[in-house]
Amino acid sequence: MEFETNVQETCYNKICLWMRELFDKFPNPRQDFPRVNLFIGSALVEISVFAWGDDEAIINTRSYVVTNVDLKPDLMQFLLRENSKMRFGAFGIDEDNNIIFEHTIVGSTCDKPELAVSVKAVLKIADEYDDRIVEQWGGKRAVDRIY
Repeated sequence: MEFETNVQETCYNKICLWMRELFDKFPNPRQDFPRVNLFIGSALVEISVFAWGDDEAIINTRSYVVTNVDLKPDLMQFLLRENSKMRFGAFGIDEDNNIIFEHTIVGSTCDKPELAVSVKAVLKIADEYDDRIVEQWGGKRAVDRIY
């Protein structure tokens, strides 16, 4: 795996260790990109480490909450209203019109408890909201895409 900076590599190695400590056997590091995948409940989260300039890295925790959904105005309004209630992270739409939920923290100042809060918050929201969205607007949860 190639890293853009030494800071990104150091941060990635740190979070891989913490993820194993926090989630035991569940994390699945990728070999091609500085990312760890974690599947709990019906949600899949990706914890990625990106270089941010030459001397910083960021840790982005993202879940594809629902895919293959028709982005109707009432769904979009629902997501925006729910964003106003969120303490960690926000809903968004990616370039393929998938509903995502993500939270980003600074890599160099991150500690294990902060990483745990970020990952657990995204997991909890994705696992809760995927069912609600699919029930009302259709689409597929992460677990539906795998099986």
